[in-house]
Amino acid sequence: MTAKENSAIGATRLMMHGVRRIPISGEFIRLDALLKYASIASTGGEAKMLIQNGEVFLGKQPCTQRGKKIRHGDIVRFGGETLVVKQKDSQ
Repeated sequence: MTAKENSAIGATRLMMHGVRRIPISGEFIRLDALLKYASIASTGGEAKMLIQNGEVFLGKQPCTQRGKKIRHGDIVRFGGETLVVKQKDSQ
């Protein structure tokens, strides 16, 4: 099995559970960068459209600010996925 196939299988498992922990090394990550980092959007333009269309939620509220600072403990939702942002050295 290639690394790409293995990665796709891992991503599928994560999607089935619907919750992913996203480790960040800094104090925050911008919402549009988070969507790209988590492979929800493949480009900045795609991330911008998802955010501006109100499809991305911060907690339970839609967030239309693509530059919104997302910090440790924040929960971002898109479609059936939930992203929980954590510090890299945090469990």
